Amino acid sequence: MTKIRAQTVSGAACREVAARLDVPGRLAAAAPAGATIADTLVSERVLASIVEAIIGACYLDQGYEATAEAVVDCFAPELALALKHPIDFKSALQEQLAARGQLVEYEITSEEGPPHEKTFAVTASVGGKVVGKGTGRTKKAAEQEAARLALEPSTGGG
Repeated sequence: MTKIRAQTVSGAACREVAARLDVPGRLAAAAPAGATIADTLVSERVLASIVEAIIGACYLDQGYEATAEAVVDCFAPELALALKHPIDFKSALQEQLAARGQLVEYEITSEEGPPHEKTFAVTASVGGKVVGKGTGRTKKAAEQEAARLALEPSTGGG
């Protein structure tokens, strides 16, 4: 359940909820005349933080029951996806390696792009041998991709 919860409320999931609720559009519409919304507003980290702040504000104003119902409704597609296709490749790789007494190490090999649109490259290594390489908009996403590739038999990791 912890893995499903983490996947359901991840930064990527919060970004999707923010997009469905048109949070950037609503903020732009509420901005003072002549103000522009920065590019950073559409970044995963900022949108996830805004969604979390909205949930907190709703909780303080409406209480647990009403907020819980709204959150479950807003995150229903992400929850369904997490239940049908769990994607915690890092845990799966770690469990597989632990059975053999091995550990995985992740290393960030590059960061590219402006602060609000960074792309990270990561390698996953076991015993000094690279078993997977991944890229992503967050370090965590890049690590998940590297772990996913490490688990695939064709890459020599699984």
